[in-house]
Amino acid sequence: MIEEFYRVLHSRRDVRGEFTGEPIDDAVLTRVLEAAHAAPSVGLSQPWDFVLVRDPGTRETFAKHVREERDVFAASLDGERADTFSRIKIEGILESSVGIVVTYDAGRGAPAVLGRHAIADAGLYSACLAIQNLWLAATAEGLGVGWVSFYREPFLAELLGIPAGIRPVAWLCAGPVTALAEVPDLERHGWRQRTPLADAVHHERWQDASAPRSPGSA
Repeated sequence: MIEEFYRVLHSRRDVRGEFTGEPIDDAVLTRVLEAAHAAPSVGLSQPWDFVLVRDPGTRETFAKHVREERDVFAASLDGERADTFSRIKIEGILESSVGIVVTYDAGRGAPAVLGRHAIADAGLYSACLAIQNLWLAATAEGLGVGWVSFYREPFLAELLGIPAGIRPVAWLCAGPVTALAEVPDLERHGWRQRTPLADAVHHERWQDASAPRSPGSA
């Protein structure tokens, strides 16, 4: 059981080009959403909602907006970076089975949200924990998930009729896939490479990553 958990954890991928478009069984989708809804949240506020988007017209409108935002980012790049980015597919909005938009409601449980008084973003972190739960559950079910981040929040809020004060945190493309890639897309295309754990672990106090570390300190 422990080995299976870590297998799922390490096989999770941000999927863009491997969606088959086949429908997700309703029971499976419910289990995935229940896993997301079981995430920990500050003050037990559960500040998330899930908007399931299947309508082709809505998805096409959002995909067009994402393509425009991709062009905005691409225009900021030069040389090799621009060439590398041009080969990277950033979303699977139309190819996936469903879009799952996760939102954050700062007013949920307010005004006395236990534990949020000193860290205002704790509620937003809670929504991200729900996303991680959803992503791992989907992976365990053999589904792929892709997080689309090339969008403007006001555009998506208006498109889906999301009330004022509620933030659309993520559009997640979800559905059956042909396979999950062994190597993440951004590594495979040379955009970035993973750093070793030792570079991210500090003991007692922050250590400059460029400074030599004493034996046994990482």
